[in-house]
Amino acid sequence: MELEDFNQAHINQTGAHQTGAHQQNDVSRRLPQAVIGLSEETSVAIAQRVQWADIQLPFGSVATSYVCQGKAQANTPPILCLHGFDSSLFEFRRLLPLLAKHTQVWAVDLLGFGFCDRTAARHITPTTIKQHLLAFCEQIIAQPVVLVGASMGGGVAIDATVSHPKTVKQLVLIDAVGFAAGPAIGKIMFPPLDKWATNFLRNPGVRRKISEKAYYNKSLVTPDAECCAALHLLMPQWQEALISFTKSGGYNFLSPKIPQITPPTLVLWGQQDNILGTKDAARFAASVPDCKLIWLEQCGHVPHLEKPEETAQHIAEFVELHTAI
Repeated sequence: MELEDFNQAHINQTGAHQTGAHQQNDVSRRLPQAVIGLSEETSVAIAQRVQWADIQLPFGSVATSYVCQGKAQANTPPILCLHGFDSSLFEFRRLLPLLAKHTQVWAVDLLGFGFCDRTAARHITPTTIKQHLLAFCEQIIAQPVVLVGASMGGGVAIDATVSHPKTVKQLVLIDAVGFAAGPAIGKIMFPPLDKWATNFLRNPGVRRKISEKAYYNKSLVTPDAECCAALHLLMPQWQEALISFTKSGGYNFLSPKIPQITPPTLVLWGQQDNILGTKDAARFAASVPDCKLIWLEQCGHVPHLEKPEETAQHIAEFVELHTAI
């Protein structure tokens, strides 16, 4: 796809929705030029839908990247998807169009990640990430949501749900952190090793190995998938934000909070998850008061990418069941 063609398609797709605080046409709020390397239909489609909104926070305004698809339904809450560590909303490129058949669905880049502006926040921590997420819900979506968190996004979702349960109608955790310790790399996040560690994560060969470990079906690690997984690395201050978050310790404080989750909760877990393993799935099922666990067979750490149809079906059925109650 040519860059000029992509930019024009992006304008045609999103321009009608970007008004007031949403209208951002400067270069800093566009996807990196490497977006022209996308080839799969769902990847190109989500890229064309990316918008930015200025989210007002105590420490300033943050240009926040997000996508919205599907029509709002009177009796069905919107779904909001949260991506994992060192990732972006592109994680949900295959899931969003499937969920959009049922209700309005959103995906937002977390503070310090994806294609968000990283210049406003001095520190990227679970606290500032939660502030940003809740402000996005209040200022943009403006109603309670079904919160879907994948991997680290699950930790973000748990933290937000326990702190502000009225914001979350239902909770979906996909191979989520919660019982897992914080990122081990945090132990070496001091100069000069911090920049060495993030440069190591930037290496295409290293990222490919991580992707291959995340999938059960290794054939899904395509050039398009690698492009999707690396686009956000080209955003300004990617390295500084990643260092800041990793130094914070991540979501290693959630274990005591998990039994405090009150909304109905669905846990989806790949049976061949080689990133977090599989033990935590049963721990969630035993600890969350109103919880259903569903295993996905022949599936690794990213069911929303590896088994999108099955994942979407389970989420849609769960939302419908609890909306009807």
